[in-house]
Amino acid sequence: MKNTYISVSVMCSDLMNLGADIDTLRKYGVDWLHVDVMDAHFVPNLTFGPDFIKAMHARTDQPLDIHLMVTDPELVCSRFELREGDCLSVHVELDRSFEELSRSVRACGCRFGLAVNPETPVEALRPHIGLFDTVTLMLVHPGYAGAKMVEGIMDKVKVAREWLDSNGLHDVMISVDGSVSAERAAYMASMGAQIFVGGTAGIYRKGMKLEETIPTFRKSITL
Repeated sequence: MKNTYISVSVMCSDLMNLGADIDTLRKYGVDWLHVDVMDAHFVPNLTFGPDFIKAMHARTDQPLDIHLMVTDPELVCSRFELREGDCLSVHVELDRSFEELSRSVRACGCRFGLAVNPETPVEALRPHIGLFDTVTLMLVHPGYAGAKMVEGIMDKVKVAREWLDSNGLHDVMISVDGSVSAERAAYMASMGAQIFVGGTAGIYRKGMKLEETIPTFRKSITL
């Protein structure tokens, strides 16, 4: 069986008490902290930036799962340093060469990933074979926390896993992002997803404490 990982979206945290949340997330076994960087161009929202990533690195030694939803990832990446064990993902929809960026990210001892929007076919990854370690399947239209899952999108996990395996990319991990509840996570784990971005649907659930939601989520993805 392949390992599975929880990557919790800090965008869904109580940002005024983020330090306490980070401690609780670690205590209950979260693997990565997911940081959404948005530029109000590639997506309509504007969120965290390089200074926030620097502050996160100073606050915790947990690996960061950095998701760049920006039009110029090279510019953003030039403003902070990655730390060994981090993962940096950019969007395949940028339709450009990622060779240099992938090389620089991997040289830091980090994973390089490509994110795929709901309407983008998995085949869009083909020009970049050999450059990425993870594929993030967006299950919602990116930009805002709490967005509604696109109908039928979970089946894309099976399509992606089969496509990756047929191209010899057995070690590339699939991450799923957007409205991932424990129940949906269990279904997608059975189809080959390994990294689960937990937000308002799975980890920060209304009326429940992190001490309750994290173990429940972990159990759902343990095959």
